Amino acid sequence: MTQSSPSETARKGARDLADFKPDAHFAWCVTGSGHMLEESIALARRLPLVDLFLSAAAEEVLPLYGWSLDKLREHFRVLRDNSASGVPVGMLYHGIYHTVVIAPATSNTVAKCAHGISDTLPTNMYAQAGKQCIPGIVFACDTEPSVITHSPDEWVELRPRAIELDNVERLARFEYTTLARSLDELEAALTQRLATLDLAWTTSSS
Repeated sequence: MTQSSPSETARKGARDLADFKPDAHFAWCVTGSGHMLEESIALARRLPLVDLFLSAAAEEVLPLYGWSLDKLREHFRVLRDNSASGVPVGMLYHGIYHTVVIAPATSNTVAKCAHGISDTLPTNMYAQAGKQCIPGIVFACDTEPSVITHSPDEWVELRPRAIELDNVERLARFEYTTLARSLDELEAALTQRLATLDLAWTTSSS
């Protein structure tokens, strides 16, 4: 399908669906957070046509939760953060990805996205998606004064600082961005995006 420039409607809102290839994918970005990591991967596995984009920190953290690169590749096409210029990001310009998801997103990633810094693969994907009017869904980890999360060995309590909570609120106001504060909100945002795309969840993540 020949790629057209965004229509007037797309310029005013999210990108026109006609601008994407018929087999366009979700671009699912993983950062270095272990918070709801396994649950997030399970949601990604239920989506039709999804590729994983890993930050360098994600590559360090994922094996701690049982997800080696080889295991990930059994379920996804995996793109790694090994290019200073973010070469994989260029695929956003060619209609290959209709949605960018960052889940889970560390407070560091949220801060960078909220302040226009794009020096990792996930933050670069988010920034370039915004410039292309492509919807982004961000599952922020630090959204409450107290967060209970599962480390590789035990459950721990984290107390996000005011600046981290402020960054979440700042990011929630960005164009073309849906900010999820819980796994349920993430699933709801994905369900809504699937409906917009006239797609559906697959039956299971098995």
